[in-house]
Amino acid sequence: MQQLIIEAQYPLIFRKEESKALGEHIKKRHSVVLIGMKRVGISNFLRFFLYHGGIKKIYIQDGKQHFFIPVDLNDLVEREVSFFWTLTLKRIVDEIEKSALPQEAKNGVKRLFLDSMKSQDLFLTIDSVRKALVMLSEAGVEPTLFFIRFDRIKDALNPEFFANLEGLRDATHQKLAYIFTSFRRLNQLSPTVFGKAALSLFSNDLYIKPAKKEDVATIYKAYEDHYKLLLVPSLEQGLFDIVDGYVQYLQLALIVLHEQKPKLESKSQLFDYLVQDERIILQSEELWESLDSNEQEVLNKINRGEEINAEEKEKASYLWETGFIAESNGKRAIFNALFDFYVKQKTQSQTETNGVEFTKKENLLFIFLKDHLNEVCEREQIIEAVWPEVEALGVSDWAIDRLVARARSKLNKQGNKFEIQT
Repeated sequence: MQQLIIEAQYPLIFRKEESKALGEHIKKRHSVVLIGMKRVGISNFLRFFLYHGGIKKIYIQDGKQHFFIPVDLNDLVEREVSFFWTLTLKRIVDEIEKSALPQEAKNGVKRLFLDSMKSQDLFLTIDSVRKALVMLSEAGVEPTLFFIRFDRIKDALNPEFFANLEGLRDATHQKLAYIFTSFRRLNQLSPTVFGKAALSLFSNDLYIKPAKKEDVATIYKAYEDHYKLLLVPSLEQGLFDIVDGYVQYLQLALIVLHEQKPKLESKSQLFDYLVQDERIILQSEELWESLDSNEQEVLNKINRGEEINAEEKEKASYLWETGFIAESNGKRAIFNALFDFYVKQKTQSQTETNGVEFTKKENLLFIFLKDHLNEVCEREQIIEAVWPEVEALGVSDWAIDRLVARARSKLNKQGNKFEIQT
């Protein structure tokens, strides 16, 4: 499988500091929340960490048998607790099936999964997860569950959920560790479930900031052949400067350049071309909307060249922790030129949202929905119809909801007879 995953071919020095920090936590059986701005590249980093053959030897180095179990919550059919535990059990079964564990153990966890599916009982499903993890720990294995995009189920969480997470660690005598990924701290996602006092004993926060230039170059080189790009060295460096460590901008830029093959001669031409692309604009908007009003105001003040006082910085500390704001020689700036441009344009007329004509993506959505009149359209169908070029990278729930909302609003402004219902 590793040969099919591009990130597994990265050099071991890729995101070295983050790999070292995460490996140290796993060695100590700490649970960790990887926090970063939306689409900054946490999933890209984790695919490297999970599937590169040298990670455990270089970054954990404790001689123990570590068993990584990735659970991507983008795969959830419904964002409900019952589906979460069913998916978790299924991924445990999948990883055990691929392992070198005895066939008897593999058959045992398969039976647990089949019994759980037949019963459709939440208690039995969680108990089956417990039994499978206990079986791993008793076999001398140190299991680590990676809950990727954990923030997707924030609205379904309850105190019992947290108790079950702790219960599984107790059942394995603390051999089980959790790695969560989220764009916010757990106590911010769900304060009633993850209280600050409980979290201080339960997990550690590790912030993943935009990648360094050498790591961006690694990602670029890995995808260069796939997209058949032939950028001159000066434009390559210009691209690295423009995306400035933000992986989704890089991947979108590669798609744009591959699709349209524009004739560009300078970094400024490349920037002007990318900043007008609808996908880049939508990604910038998603970043902006992920911030609260205090954080947005701090960015606006930085753009206006105004001072930020201590209270404002404390309230908007997330901007510094995640790398939205870069500081150098006493000067502050927004980390990325594409996002900085979006923020500057935010208070000005935005024709892409104020007009009534459909953008390219909105038109693709409208055509698709019109072809499926009076039908319930699933998330995956919409992605395939509207974003086929980025389907492999993943499309966020926010991007889908935002596009639907825009199309609905424009239909109303146009006086169109069609209506989108959600």
